[in-house]
Amino acid sequence: VPNLQGPRYVSPAPNGGFVVSEECGDVKVFTSSRKLLCSLSSKYGHRFGNPAGVCVDMDGSILVADEQRRTVHLFPERGSPVCLVSTRLRRPAGVACSSFGHLFVADAGENCVKVFRYGVRPPY
Repeated sequence: VPNLQGPRYVSPAPNGGFVVSEECGDVKVFTSSRKLLCSLSSKYGHRFGNPAGVCVDMDGSILVADEQRRTVHLFPERGSPVCLVSTRLRRPAGVACSSFGHLFVADAGENCVKVFRYGVRPPY
């Protein structure tokens, strides 16, 4: 996949696609045929500081660690982004999620992995 701006982290996505974080401050979603599906900053109007780790949960939501803003955001397929973690992170780098609702965050600023539980209720 050419023309990425400092690719950093990559994660598989549903339907054979994948997600890539870029140093320039964006996260891009690609189809299984390696075509750009969307940019998260464009789709959601979200401004990243320095996006790092990315993963996709069982619902198809994309989770992104932002090193500069010290947050982890969830980007659902439909709806608005949700900030899952906004405190207790010094330099969130990698993220992973389990099928049991656990979010694992590699915090390079504290040399540890932090574990959180999360669940996002659908809007009513």
